Amino acid sequence: MSYVMNTYARQPIGFVKGEGAWLIDDQGKRYLDAVCGVAVTSVGHAHPKVVAAITDQANNVIHTSNLYRIFRQEELAERIAKLAGMDEVFFCNSGAEANEAAIKLARLYGHKNGVENPHIIVMEKAWHGRTLATLSATGSRKAQAGFEPLMDGFVRVPYNDVAAVQQIAKNQSNVVAVLVEALQGEAGVTMADLEYMAALRAICDKQEWLFMIDEVQCGIGRTGKWFGFQHADVKPDVITLAKGLGSGVPIGACVAAGPATGVFGPGNHGSTFGGGPLVCAASLATLQAIEEEGLLEKSTQTGEWILAHLRERLSPVAGVKEIRGRGMMMGIELDRPCADIVNRAREQGLLVNVTAENVVRLLPPLIFSMAEAEQLVATLAPIIKDFLAA
Repeated sequence: MSYVMNTYARQPIGFVKGEGAWLIDDQGKRYLDAVCGVAVTSVGHAHPKVVAAITDQANNVIHTSNLYRIFRQEELAERIAKLAGMDEVFFCNSGAEANEAAIKLARLYGHKNGVENPHIIVMEKAWHGRTLATLSATGSRKAQAGFEPLMDGFVRVPYNDVAAVQQIAKNQSNVVAVLVEALQGEAGVTMADLEYMAALRAICDKQEWLFMIDEVQCGIGRTGKWFGFQHADVKPDVITLAKGLGSGVPIGACVAAGPATGVFGPGNHGSTFGGGPLVCAASLATLQAIEEEGLLEKSTQTGEWILAHLRERLSPVAGVKEIRGRGMMMGIELDRPCADIVNRAREQGLLVNVTAENVVRLLPPLIFSMAEAEQLVATLAPIIKDFLAA
């Protein structure tokens, strides 16, 4: 009997050690990890800089709370703000909490500007988290089912549809923000058009709305730039971060600029564990590793190679609809549900993920070598072909 609450359909395997892009199970079998803990371990498992930072910090102080200054937090906030061109950072423990903070910030911004019932525009098929507010903002009825009544205050429109947002701007006066993913991961690795992002920025400027971008999955180098929005050359008012920020320690961040700066004051929001010394030390080491090892450029080149060779081997195959991605975030869309591909790949020592029921999602670490990229393609392509031929 397991005493762990049954909230996950776990695979019949557990890991006892990680080395770079590899995981080792309790039987000693090695697996090439193209899931990365769902876009988390971007600099690989047991990266020496991260291990050293965590060890050193644990030997000094792990927790003091936000009743006092946290020097590592201040250092990390400055680092993130400068990388993103933003002004201030609130730290929490997860992507859902980061988005929760963004939602609260937008509502407070609205109230401070005389909007009594502030609403936020969100997208179809969006994924923002599983807390009640972020679940309400999420565009998945499957995830929402059974948790009604959901929170109101959200207006949903299709992703990549500028006209739909413009229509809301004409007809609804209580909107205060747009919340959008630069790249929808859970929806099947669907990218926002660059022109779409620029148009949203322009609409938000005109309407005096906050432009809020969820970078929880695609931020911190995953797409080949520090942040997904940088591909569109726009500047948001709020970004949310988590997964790749701390190499596996629980950390999230809500980052503000422009009109979103200074909206929160003492007592408006908080987190007992948010931005503690240990997680901030790990995050600083993660950012240092990405920068010093040139992982933005490396992941861009490796990701382009993987996409090109997957397309070469799979695009002509009946049942393959599209192969898309940016950097180290890729999706292979099939014409049918394909959850069994996860099991077939695992049996051959490769860890992949399926999302949106019919998209094989690849989230390799940014440190992936060319040899590992070749092994990924050489293993996965035949698995998909055999699956589709069955």
